[in-house]
Amino acid sequence: MLTVAVLISGAGSNLRALLDAAADADYPARVVVVGADREADGFAHAEAYGIPTFLVPWREFDSREDWGRELSAQLDVWQPDLVVLSGLMRLLPHGVVEAWSPRIINTHPAYLPEFPGAHGVRDALAAGATQTGASIIVVDDGIDDGPILAQERVPVLPGDDEHSLHERIKPVERRLLIDVVRRIATGELDLAAATTTL
Repeated sequence: MLTVAVLISGAGSNLRALLDAAADADYPARVVVVGADREADGFAHAEAYGIPTFLVPWREFDSREDWGRELSAQLDVWQPDLVVLSGLMRLLPHGVVEAWSPRIINTHPAYLPEFPGAHGVRDALAAGATQTGASIIVVDDGIDDGPILAQERVPVLPGDDEHSLHERIKPVERRLLIDVVRRIATGELDLAAATTTL
């Protein structure tokens, strides 16, 4: 059984989808802990499922590196097989990436390498794109430029604004995340190999 730690910053809708999937006895992964860099509404999903949580508030640290060391220390307590960034709005320090790579994956609401960064949906609209998408990647030291594990296109419809487009991307993102975690758990997807061959 693959053990998973999920890191969030906000509402945790992807977290909820993963918890719902993991509630099925046939799903080969379990979320063992949920962490956040701020007080996050998504903790409610963890609590609903009886999953432990931890908080490492980035504002309380003198540097990103200090924050990262404490974050990694919290993860060490649980020794998860996989770390999922699910809306974590902090760039992980090099030390965290180095310690957990390639066992850190991230969801992104764009068809990477198109529109990386914190405003992928807004940037797609600003660029006049007719399609965007959702991607699941391995986290590296860059900004959304790690190896791509799965992605799918989502059309941009006439009249779309940031909210409506994002709401259509989210279900695709959730489905891809659930499938990628399942494939990692079953050995169908080898993260170590993915980082060298993708």
